[in-house]
Amino acid sequence: MPANESPTIWRPELIPSTVVLVEAPHGFSDAHELSEGDLTPARASVRDSDGVQIVVDDLSGDDRLWLRSPREGQRVAALLPLDDEFRLRVLSLIRFQRRLVGRAPGPPPKAWLITRRHRRRLILMIRALDGHLAEASYREIAHALYGPEAVARYAWKTSSIRGQTIRLVQDAVRMMRGGYRKLLRGD
Repeated sequence: MPANESPTIWRPELIPSTVVLVEAPHGFSDAHELSEGDLTPARASVRDSDGVQIVVDDLSGDDRLWLRSPREGQRVAALLPLDDEFRLRVLSLIRFQRRLVGRAPGPPPKAWLITRRHRRRLILMIRALDGHLAEASYREIAHALYGPEAVARYAWKTSSIRGQTIRLVQDAVRMMRGGYRKLLRGD
């Protein structure tokens, strides 16, 4: 499967849309008993020493699950870390719980979505980064991104195109050095 069509399994602590499922504490006999049907159709699944991570396919937005120590017929509870991403974790859990009870999960939180404008900027950043890594000058990068007419329209030193190009390269380098993780959090 091509990489752009293959679901990516991220470390659960990096992506707040991951629902962490653990065994329900003793006494919670009404907790949901997890079945294989709750985890299908799975687009991806990875088992390691920390449990199983599954991406459950859903047209309105995939459910990402991390089962710490899964076993057949296990009654489950959700683990919600009290961190800066708590709100997104809760929204992910609500969407998954709706799925478990047979209801439509509803639209994904807006923080998960990339707007057309943001997508366009990310594309420009990638193109600018390619030029930067190939050691192109800012002016050469601007020519490739905006065309020679736009670059020639104003004096280069004071041009807004020059400023935009420099910011694109700087932001792209930050993303390359780990800033891309902000996209996972919806920042």
